[in-house]
Amino acid sequence: MMIDARFRPILRPLETIVAPDPRHGRVVVLQDTQGFTSAHAVLPPPLVPIVARMTGTRTCEEIAREAGAELGAELPVEVVVKLAKELDEALMLDSPRFRAEKERIERAFVEARVRAASHAGGAYHGERAKLAAYLEKDCLARARKKKSAANGATMANGKRLVGLVAPHIDPWRGAEGYGHAYDALAKSLAPEVDTFVVFGTSHAPMREHFALCKKAFDTPLGEVAADEDAIDAIAKRAKFDPYADQLNHKREHSIEFQVVFLRHMLGERPFRIVPVLAGLGEHQARRSDPAKDDRANAFLDAIAELVEARNGRVAVIAGADMAHVGPRFGDADPYGRAERAALEATDRASLAHAAALEGSAFWDHVARDLETRRVCGLGPIYALMRTIPRAARGDLLHYEQTIDDNDGSIVSHAAMGFYRAGGVLRAETPPHDVDRRRSGE
Repeated sequence: MMIDARFRPILRPLETIVAPDPRHGRVVVLQDTQGFTSAHAVLPPPLVPIVARMTGTRTCEEIAREAGAELGAELPVEVVVKLAKELDEALMLDSPRFRAEKERIERAFVEARVRAASHAGGAYHGERAKLAAYLEKDCLARARKKKSAANGATMANGKRLVGLVAPHIDPWRGAEGYGHAYDALAKSLAPEVDTFVVFGTSHAPMREHFALCKKAFDTPLGEVAADEDAIDAIAKRAKFDPYADQLNHKREHSIEFQVVFLRHMLGERPFRIVPVLAGLGEHQARRSDPAKDDRANAFLDAIAELVEARNGRVAVIAGADMAHVGPRFGDADPYGRAERAALEATDRASLAHAAALEGSAFWDHVARDLETRRVCGLGPIYALMRTIPRAARGDLLHYEQTIDDNDGSIVSHAAMGFYRAGGVLRAETPPHDVDRRRSGE
């Protein structure tokens, strides 16, 4: 493919992060969340107006002219052409080169029986012994020590855990949060539980509401099988193609991290997973309640009925972070003490709705400031609320704001357990504003 002054470059959907830089102050980092390339692009400020115009509507010559006018200096077209070539070689443009590689990667992933542990050796230890030691000593033991020092009793006493919200920030930074979440699971999980529905945030764009993955997940601690019968039953009920966005599972970390902890916590105990990426992007963009969407309802109803039919053998996990604020995420300045306190109060108010299984109230509360608080766990937490037993209630086990040392940016995250009283689970009529699946509406 010829890239010259007449070429119309199209930047494909990529994750954009603002990062501090000693030379330029701040730079924009582009990276792929879908797993087509491991390359990333670092754009100093003068290149941003160029890349922002790579929409397919302008030639390189037109981009040079417009970007130059914005920058207040003549911009040689050769600079734009060179940048377009570099981005194309890195598979960041929607071009024939990218589409051919995309087809190859998609075909290989579809044919693979196992989803590889794509973040092992980076976001967590890739070597079995080191990983097990880190999870035990730096995550679980740390949380237990904090809990013991606070003498904090939870509502788990005498009750069974049926749902769990855990962070999906990397385990290096989220060690204590993961520790609180999975220590609660270890102490309150019923022995008969053999299936985990794991909802995760899709950080890559999705065409459909949810995405299933009918593959085993590999981890440095051993492989975890998919519950193929359950996945088939859910897919059969779906009113959209639940595999349309399956490739998003390839590099997505939000589910992978939960599977690593499950494998560690359960040891040799046999269990299976139902991996589900939650998008609901259209509803997030429009601030509309998914409870009014027949396609979302049918999918979530199928999972809720699986949970009910297996009567105590299924637990639901949401890998979900809360707010993303500060310069890294596009804010002008880092949050001060008062802003951090206000953020915590808002996060806790959202989580209070979740604990009470107030589905519509939770969705509305998070969606109203989604552009500024940037809660990326909205979809998974909402999906968990819609699929666990209606009698369950949540207990906030841990809340934390992880602050970036470089620029003060914050990712907040929480651990929350959802519990029901011990004994046999029976179907119950859900509150109207949470879930209409058994109300006949």
